[in-house]
Amino acid sequence: MAENHPGSATYRTTRTDGGATVVTLHGELDLLAVPVLSAALDNLTSGARPDLVLDLSTVSFIDCSGLSLLCRADNRVRYRVGRLRLVTPDDGIPRLLRRTGLGDTFELYSGLPEALAGKDVPGAVA
Repeated sequence: MAENHPGSATYRTTRTDGGATVVTLHGELDLLAVPVLSAALDNLTSGARPDLVLDLSTVSFIDCSGLSLLCRADNRVRYRVGRLRLVTPDDGIPRLLRRTGLGDTFELYSGLPEALAGKDVPGAVA
C-alpha cells in the first residue's frame, strides 16, 4: 500500500487479491493535484490490461483538470484493453459527468465492494 500527498488531494493505492488496483482519492481533484496524480495513474496504466478502480467516495471537488485526468486514465486503460471503474456513492460526480457530456464514458458503482465484484449495472448511480 502506498500513500501520497500531492497539492490539494491525497491518494492511496492498494492491490486486491483479484488483481485490481484500487486508488482511493481524497480531497479535491484540481489543478494542484493533477500533476502528481497523473504521473501515478500513468504508471498504473502503463502495462497490458490494467484493472483500475478509482474510489472517489471522499472527493469533494473536481475541476476541468480533474475531469481531464479521469479521461486520460480511461483512454490509457481502453488502449491497453483494460478496465476502469469509478466508485461514487452519491449523485454529485455522476451529475457532473452527465452535465459535461461524459455521462456514458465511465463504469460507475455506488460502492467499492460492488465495483470489485462488478455487480452493479454500470452507470446505475442515479
